Amino acid sequence: MPFRLEPDLTFRDALLSTDRPLAGMWVCSGSPLVAEICAGAGLDWLLIDAEHSPNGLESVLAQLQAVNGYPVQVLVRPPVNDTVVIKQYLDLGVQNLLLPMVNSRLDAEAAVAAVRYPPYGVRGVGSALARASRWNRIPDYLARASDTVSVTVQIESEAAAAAVEEILAVDGVDAIFLGPSDLAASMGLLGQQEHPTVRAAVEHCLAAALTAGKPAGVNAFNEDTVRDYLDSGASFVLVGADVALLARASEKLAATFVTQVPPEVMPGDEQVIEEPAAEAAVGDRARAEGEEGERAVAGRTAPAEPPEPTVASY
Repeated sequence: MPFRLEPDLTFRDALLSTDRPLAGMWVCSGSPLVAEICAGAGLDWLLIDAEHSPNGLESVLAQLQAVNGYPVQVLVRPPVNDTVVIKQYLDLGVQNLLLPMVNSRLDAEAAVAAVRYPPYGVRGVGSALARASRWNRIPDYLARASDTVSVTVQIESEAAAAAVEEILAVDGVDAIFLGPSDLAASMGLLGQQEHPTVRAAVEHCLAAALTAGKPAGVNAFNEDTVRDYLDSGASFVLVGADVALLARASEKLAATFVTQVPPEVMPGDEQVIEEPAAEAAVGDRARAEGEEGERAVAGRTAPAEPPEPTVASY
């Protein structure tokens, strides 16, 4: 008899069942091993990223398998809010989608339609071939599929922030997630996520979510900023990334240990010991005196050469 399986609870379920904000981190390395390490760290959720990270369908699948069984919610961000791409990610078994660049009510409606089977949406039917249904080992998967998927949309442009109330009103949008980096760029403030104008836009979206009764999350690596957004009503936060943690920690190792080697010494030359100039001069004199003494001794002790014979003249 084949196993009859049940899908995991969704991120929507996790947000509804908690009385505290959920803290998570990015998983961007593309490595199942790193993903599994992060899954066991004790965080509430992970975001496997395929928009700005070297991830494709195969590597996302491998990471989903690696983190399966750990008590952590897993979201996946596809590279684009596209019906065909979303279908492929769902069929892999992704249950929690974070969809980028949702700038309007129409974008949000398209995202929701992509995760639902007809007549409520446009998701293509391939459950018998797909990990999503565990190859039809989840009973009544087609009828229950919408309940096994959560949809979080990203608000990361000035247009999206202006339309946030309309986006939140779309049935099937379970949560919104604020991306201050792209939001800042769209405002002409590239790289200035902490700019007061950017932060005011984030605060506006958080307040709108509270009014709509839907969870809102935000990306912020600065601890003070994170706490400010939590105080403003954020329900979930991303507070770090695997690749960033590795980059900063390896740089710290280099700063701690490599800087003890003088910068003018090239790798491989550390064992070359320069003789101080004064000691070198003394050594040179000693060698010269030694050679002179050897010649003098040789002159005193060496036997005299016999005289060359002379030719008599008669």
